[in-house]
Amino acid sequence: MAMIHYQFETIHPFYDGNGRTGRIINILYLILKDLLDIPILYLSRYIIQNKSDYYRLLQEVRTEDALEEWILYMLDGVEQTSIETIELVENIYSLMQKTTDEVKDKLPNIYSKDLVEILFMHPYTKIDFLVNTLGITRKTASKHLKELENIGLMSSIKIGRNKYFINLELFDILKKGI
Repeated sequence: MAMIHYQFETIHPFYDGNGRTGRIINILYLILKDLLDIPILYLSRYIIQNKSDYYRLLQEVRTEDALEEWILYMLDGVEQTSIETIELVENIYSLMQKTTDEVKDKLPNIYSKDLVEILFMHPYTKIDFLVNTLGITRKTASKHLKELENIGLMSSIKIGRNKYFINLELFDILKKGI
């Protein structure tokens, strides 16, 4: 019986760029196969944390046709990243629920579902975000953000001519997740 030998080439002749492209292709493939709804897996973190294994296994695919080990490495990365991402999303959701309850309780006159959602679109908010999304005046938007700051949900910072309101708890969650 004849043995079939495969020679594998990898997309990674450069230090950076092709590997990132390959990771994007992996995520898009998971979406295409309906295994992932949106591209929220950040495999690069796993790979950076396990960089020596990444390069060793990649080289072994080239030199020893060790594709199985490479696939297992990548599957482990998808699994670990998925678990971390689920935890991150759950933490953000819990914070959003807590924020909703706090705004309803302490600032019922300004509470709206849309307002709370704006506070979670980014780890920061600007007056313009409220004006454009809620259709309120700059004066009203500014007042709302100051009230949110007064109850400790936001912290303002001025950078140049712009004033940003930082959702500190969301920022902390995202910082831990990166």
